[in-house]
Amino acid sequence: MKTGKIVSLDKVQAMFREVFGLSRAAAISAVGLVTAVVIGAIVLFIYLAPPTTIIMSSGPKGSMFERNALKYVEILKRNGVTMKLVPSEGSVENLKRLLDPAFKVDAGFVQGGVAGDAKIDKLMSLGSVFNEPLFIFYRNSGTEDTLAQLKGKKIAVGEAGSGTHTLSLELLKLNGIESGGPTRLLEIDSDQAAQDMLDAKLDAVFLMGDSVSSEMIRKLLRTPGVKLLSLAQADGYTRKVKYLNKMVLPRGVIDFGNNLPPQDVLLIGPTVEIIARRDLHPALSDLLIEAAIEVHNRATILQRRGDFPSPVEHEYRISEDAARFYKSGKGFLYRYLPYTLASLVSRILLVLVPMIIVLLPGLRLIPAVYSWRIKSRIFKWYKALMFIEQDLTPQLTAETKEGLLVRIDNIEDAVNKMKVPSSFADQFYALRGHISFVRSRLLAGEHQR
Repeated sequence: MKTGKIVSLDKVQAMFREVFGLSRAAAISAVGLVTAVVIGAIVLFIYLAPPTTIIMSSGPKGSMFERNALKYVEILKRNGVTMKLVPSEGSVENLKRLLDPAFKVDAGFVQGGVAGDAKIDKLMSLGSVFNEPLFIFYRNSGTEDTLAQLKGKKIAVGEAGSGTHTLSLELLKLNGIESGGPTRLLEIDSDQAAQDMLDAKLDAVFLMGDSVSSEMIRKLLRTPGVKLLSLAQADGYTRKVKYLNKMVLPRGVIDFGNNLPPQDVLLIGPTVEIIARRDLHPALSDLLIEAAIEVHNRATILQRRGDFPSPVEHEYRISEDAARFYKSGKGFLYRYLPYTLASLVSRILLVLVPMIIVLLPGLRLIPAVYSWRIKSRIFKWYKALMFIEQDLTPQLTAETKEGLLVRIDNIEDAVNKMKVPSSFADQFYALRGHISFVRSRLLAGEHQR
């Protein structure tokens, strides 16, 4: 097997020597260059290949996060990409997973405000995809319109570490309500909290779409004695807390026949973004944004058509690939070819062009350098012959003549030992002829004429 490889290598070297007129060493250099460039091109071709699988940290079962992620799965499947969903407790856990290099995940839904002091410089945003409303349900015979009115109540604020929990505590703190005071703040799972609210075990509950199903929200809206808090101070909260947005749940939008809700409800909530790791492949970034447009660009009860997705930068920087997509759309090939074919063609172009740019000048340079080297050696001996001819004077003594003959013999001996490719045979034999010419002049005494 090794013998076969050696024979093949010798054949390649022989081809280069014959085509380019190279020596064995120069041919080996040319073969080495071609081999290195081809291997580099193969490695680059493989490296540039976009993954066919993407892992997304979604959310709790039945939550808004999971429902949206399941739509992404179907859209990416149409493009030959498999999306694997990893259920989570919501935004906080999604962010923790993305920040943990040991956890295999590429992207996830993360609501604004949960990053805190975490170092998020290795993460990037693919854009905001929707505003996530905070639903505050309460039991009271009166009409509440501020959070301060919940003081002294028994309130479920979400499980510790959840996005609901983080936002609830921040809002209550702005109203002077903190744990340890007269108000009982219960850190319990959102599903359990919602059920406790239905069972009249709580005075109020904070719920968000990433931690509880939409069915439960609708059930609470229809439950007698349970009301949805309309925040009269919604504008103030959005000015005070930079990542919050004001939303309006229009009157009757849940059930027009039963006029549910009976009036417009002012809500607040953070923006949810698709957060990804910095090394996400550009082609996958485009696919995720394309899926986001298909899923989130429509009108809903809380947003107008075209509001999302949006490249507005919040806590996380917008990735360069995302900024390019929002500005000019998908790349030319991905716009007109199927994803798999476009990926193949783009990699061929990205690899083939650099390979040609490197190989053509390189293969042209090697013969040029080699030719210059051979010619310089030939010219070296021509120069030595010219010096000898300059010494051929009428006053030439026998001793000097003998010394010149020795110099000519040394030149001839050195020239005969030169290894010159056949492409330089004319120059080689011309040099040998000129050596004989100079010797004959010296022996014939032409210098005395």
